[in-house]
Amino acid sequence: MRSAPTADRGSTTMETAMVLPALLLVLGIALGAIAAAAAQLSCADAARIGARALARGEPPERARALALKAAPNGAHIDLTNDDDMARVTVRARVRLGPALTPPVGIDGSAAVPLEPGP
Repeated sequence: MRSAPTADRGSTTMETAMVLPALLLVLGIALGAIAAAAAQLSCADAARIGARALARGEPPERARALALKAAPNGAHIDLTNDDDMARVTVRARVRLGPALTPPVGIDGSAAVPLEPGP
């Protein structure tokens, strides 16, 4: 068997080196999208936890503490009680990449019917 001509030597290495930055960029974007989805789910879960606590008749401070425990770091929680519904909205700002990227705002909300009281 004859080896490849000398003009083609190293072409595979060069092509890989050219494509590698693009592959890393795609990987970074995919990891950022996964982080955003996870933060969105955390906000939605925290809102449901807080709304259920309010609907059970827990004090707002306790419902806020429970929601904060499940929310992403630095989240802001809004609690409201309508006539027949407990509503909670959880908002957070999450960075999807290195410190130089701007934060993205995400939120989650939930509404649960109030339980009948004595």
